[in-house]
Amino acid sequence: MKRPFAIVAALLLIAGGAQAKTLRWASQGDPQTADPYSQNELLTNLFSQQVHDTLVMRDKELRIVPGLATSWTQNGLVWRFNLRRGVKFHDGTPFTADDVVFSFERASHPNSQIRQYALPVGKPRKIDDYTVEFTQDKPNPITLEHAAAVFIMSKAWAEKHKVERPLDFKNKEETHASRHAMGTGPFRLISREPGVRTVLRRNHDWWGRFEGNVEEIVYTPISSDATRVAALLSGQVDFILDPPPQDLARLRATSGIKVVDGMENRIIFFGFDQSRDELLYSNVKGRNPFKDKRVRQAVYQAIDIEALRTRTMRGAAIPTGGITPSILGSTPEAEKRLPYDPQRAEQLLAEAGYPDGFEVGLDCPNNRYINDEEICLAVAAMLARVGIKVKVTAMPRATYFPKLEKFDTSFYMLGWGGAVTDAQTTLSPVLRSFDKATGNGSFNYGRYVNPRLDALIDAAAVELDPEKRKRLIAQALAEHNEQVHHVPLHRQVIPWAMRSNVHVVHRADNWLMGEWVRID
Repeated sequence: MKRPFAIVAALLLIAGGAQAKTLRWASQGDPQTADPYSQNELLTNLFSQQVHDTLVMRDKELRIVPGLATSWTQNGLVWRFNLRRGVKFHDGTPFTADDVVFSFERASHPNSQIRQYALPVGKPRKIDDYTVEFTQDKPNPITLEHAAAVFIMSKAWAEKHKVERPLDFKNKEETHASRHAMGTGPFRLISREPGVRTVLRRNHDWWGRFEGNVEEIVYTPISSDATRVAALLSGQVDFILDPPPQDLARLRATSGIKVVDGMENRIIFFGFDQSRDELLYSNVKGRNPFKDKRVRQAVYQAIDIEALRTRTMRGAAIPTGGITPSILGSTPEAEKRLPYDPQRAEQLLAEAGYPDGFEVGLDCPNNRYINDEEICLAVAAMLARVGIKVKVTAMPRATYFPKLEKFDTSFYMLGWGGAVTDAQTTLSPVLRSFDKATGNGSFNYGRYVNPRLDALIDAAAVELDPEKRKRLIAQALAEHNEQVHHVPLHRQVIPWAMRSNVHVVHRADNWLMGEWVRID
């Protein structure tokens, strides 16, 4: 018989265990939705991981470890996963192979933003209640990396609440899965008030191991930097994921507060509409300046990256010419930046037919990346010096990402990263041209088409020989950088700030894992 919470807590204390605690934390944004496939975005994924498990998971160093699958084998294009027995969803229903098949099929729906991870794992088939096979139509050298990105939902729950497909977030669809979720993970979703508060409570039946003593998680989005820091200093929250760079020195010097630093596996960059014959937001009529490589390169070389690093980011950034989140998935050649050279930028604009520059709108989030709006404003000022007059439109992530999904932009900021260090998870979804059948290129919001780049990306995606694959990736990155399809800025350095009695594991994907948190 299941013990009531109060009895469990008392037994923990009697046994001498650490007293269960409530973790109150904040950051500038909010999870987009409780639907685990609808949006591929950090906070959304972070909370989905707390509620749901995956077939394979990641440890503190982001290495692949068993999850809902205890073991797996590969035979050519067929992968077989042996599932963990005795696992239950939060409503008490048993976890079986049916839930795995359903989840991967749901995650492959066109509404899903993680279909580019689900589809390459293969077509799922139930062998028995605790065995699932995936048959691939072509080799996938990073099958386990992809499997780690697909959260497992309850099929019975989804059918009961008529959420068999992911919700259409960009068109503001609301379903039961917008505010409710059913997984097997370490925490249960108790309540979700978008923009206000999200509450999770420990799943005492979780199959995994809790290293911390957090019983409840209360998350509050606080968009204002000053208010967020004040909430930490006053004790209203215990932890903030994104302390503003300008306040770090003060926080480090404050008694009762500590800051834990780490580089995030994330790249921040700009993209351009390279598809339309005329930009949506520009004074140039009948032409699209960004179709000209010289204009894209002019933007790149007009950006003073060192000024961004020292002034805007106050050192919380590592400038790079690379476009992959992790240096592990890049090459030394791909990491080299084009030099800051405003005179060359002016020359390139003149050669492209814009000697007096032009006007264009720049879309940016204002609560997603560290100093995102401030970066855009600083870059706008830099571009103005070479004649490109930029109107910055900054908006909350809940508005921003649906705008990009509709390609309602001419010039935009994007960040890409997470747990996967392999270059393919940037190449296929972000740098490739869009492929409706596979979902590849879904995050190529500039909708450019580069057949040579596509061929290299597709070849790397199926190459099993590590050395050959490494060469293909290097060639793909070189082609991307040569064409200046995006303008890379930096990799984020992520400081986490917390009360001194809070102990966390700072993982490079910037996920705060509640099961590892201890509060003294």
